[in-house]
Amino acid sequence: MVTRVLPRSATDILFYAYFLLCFLFILLPVLVLMAFSFHSGAYPALPFRSFTLKWYVALFHDQEIVEALLRSVLVGVASGLSATLLGFLAAYSLTRSRFPWHQAIYTFLMLPVMIAYLIIGLGLLILFTLLGIPKSLFAVWLSHTVINLPISVAILYAQLGKQQANLERAAQDLGANTVQTMLYVTLPLILPAILASFFLTFTLSWDEFIIAFLVSGFDVTLPVQIWSMLRSGISPRLNAVGTLVFTISIGLALATELLLTRQRNG
Repeated sequence: MVTRVLPRSATDILFYAYFLLCFLFILLPVLVLMAFSFHSGAYPALPFRSFTLKWYVALFHDQEIVEALLRSVLVGVASGLSATLLGFLAAYSLTRSRFPWHQAIYTFLMLPVMIAYLIIGLGLLILFTLLGIPKSLFAVWLSHTVINLPISVAILYAQLGKQQANLERAAQDLGANTVQTMLYVTLPLILPAILASFFLTFTLSWDEFIIAFLVSGFDVTLPVQIWSMLRSGISPRLNAVGTLVFTISIGLALATELLLTRQRNG
């Protein structure tokens, strides 16, 4: 029995066709949303009338949306900084110290990634209630730091490998103390990974809804504000704000990938 094998060119065509179909399946709803954010009509319906930016203008004239946007940026920056700082300290300790059970500790730090956000949010809500921490942006910041910490640890742990350790030992053999080694060797070497950790954790905090909804008070973040707008009906401004959130998230994700690629390529 003879088995026929497709030519290489035919295999490539099938592969790219399959990839294109998957790409369209995933992104088609977002592309439709982006297209109708420039639609002059009040409802997302065909035919497409004319191109307009009025929904974006209306978006930035809406005080509630602008304030929610600023809160999301504030929480994203704060949680990104805290998660990256704590992640660096944890990753550096795990890769440089010789204490037992370090692999078990690493696995424990990764647990939030394996647990649904709804469960984490409910647990944090109960914990904050017991500790007397009210629903607020402060609670959202603490919560996002918890869920972003594993991401930061994973990124930085992978970069603080044997090569960096050898360079640190070489610097110390040449007379550098611990602080000098950290400032002039370790941090410059992993700076792209640190920036990647910040950008990615900011992105995850920027568009996170479930935990923010559970632990925020009256000062809500942008995803919670979008949900509140959806409850009152479909508005063309939702297409504009959705496009804004998606564009920023994709931009930061691409920046993260570029930084990690640069780190891997040396």
